Amino acid sequence: MTSSSPATTHEAALTLLLRQGEASAGELAEQLELSVQVMRRHLRSLEDKGLVEASPQAIGRGRPSNRWRLTSAGRGHFPDGSEHFALGLLQSMSESLSPSQVQSLLYNQAELLAKSYRSQIGNGALGQRLEKLVELRRREGYVADCEAEPGGPNWMLQEYHCSVSRVAEAFPVICDQELQLMRKTFPDCAVERVHWKLEGGHACGFRLQPLT
Repeated sequence: MTSSSPATTHEAALTLLLRQGEASAGELAEQLELSVQVMRRHLRSLEDKGLVEASPQAIGRGRPSNRWRLTSAGRGHFPDGSEHFALGLLQSMSESLSPSQVQSLLYNQAELLAKSYRSQIGNGALGQRLEKLVELRRREGYVADCEAEPGGPNWMLQEYHCSVSRVAEAFPVICDQELQLMRKTFPDCAVERVHWKLEGGHACGFRLQPLT
């Protein structure tokens, strides 16, 4: 990636920080195939734009090493979809409907979306279906990936950026809908949420365990 433009490198660095939560200049440099000195210049440029921030971390003796992470503006750099419309709609619903009615409407919406997902990802192996779902979610503004857990049939789905994250912060019931969505999309699996951004994680993670 040494010949890439600064803008391309900035996008790649921001995406890595979004996926990993935080990283040192050396770690980012290795992944982007850059020198540490060049990577530090890119990070300082992103810092000047208010997109990343550094926190010193002591590692043995000597000067602390900076760990870099996204700021709120950095996370806002990624698309959030129609969050303003969704926030207004949910606010109106919460004022005119009971919590159980709101939840029921959201679960119905999850069922419709899951039906659409199932028709698009087909009936292949779990890993193949997850990879297709990841591609669908990326088109919707998510930053997601999936991988098989070592030594077993289980898979992990990680979503580092949620296209409705700010809506979920105001209405956590949205996260319950997301869990239901995954369970309905993969009815042949036991799906549990193992990481949650609203509880301080850097990603929302779902473990899928085949039922047979």
